[in-house]
Amino acid sequence: MKHDIQLTVNGIPRNLTVTADDTLLRVLREELHLTGAKKGCGEGECGACTIIMNGEAIRACLVLAVEANGADILTIEGITPPNGITRVQQAFIEADAVQCGFCTPGFVMALEAELRRNPRATAADLRNALGGHLCRCTGYEAILQVTETLATSATRPKNTKKRA
Repeated sequence: MKHDIQLTVNGIPRNLTVTADDTLLRVLREELHLTGAKKGCGEGECGACTIIMNGEAIRACLVLAVEANGADILTIEGITPPNGITRVQQAFIEADAVQCGFCTPGFVMALEAELRRNPRATAADLRNALGGHLCRCTGYEAILQVTETLATSATRPKNTKKRA
C-alpha cells in the first residue's frame, strides 16, 4: 500500500509517496539522492545512517518513512553553512579523524545533534552521543580528540582576546 508523506529535508519541503515498509534511509538515499547517510548494518547498530530528525540524532535505518511524516530532517548534506563548514567538520579535519569516510557522516551528525541540543557539552557528553557508532579504520583516537576539541571550544568564553 502506498502512503503520501510530507517531510522537510535540509530546509526543503518534500512530498513523497512511499510504501509501508520503506525506511527513511531508503527514501533519503534512493528517492532524494542524499547519500551521505550510509547503509551499514541496517539494524541501527553501527550509526552510519545517523541523521537529525526534529532536533534529535536518529538511525534512519530504524525509522519507517511513514513514521517520519511531518518531520524536519537534517542530513550531512544540509548542515554546512554557506561558504563554510561547521565546527564539528573543522574539528574532524584538524584531528585527521577520517580514514575511508564511510562512518564519518554518522559521527558528525551525532555530534552536531548533541551540540545543537547542548552548546556547552562536555567531552563526556559528546562521547556519550557517539555511543553505538562504529568505525573500522581509525582506532577512535582521532575521533575522541574531536570530542575534546569541541568540548574545549564549547566551554571557552566568547569574545575573549588572546594575549601576546
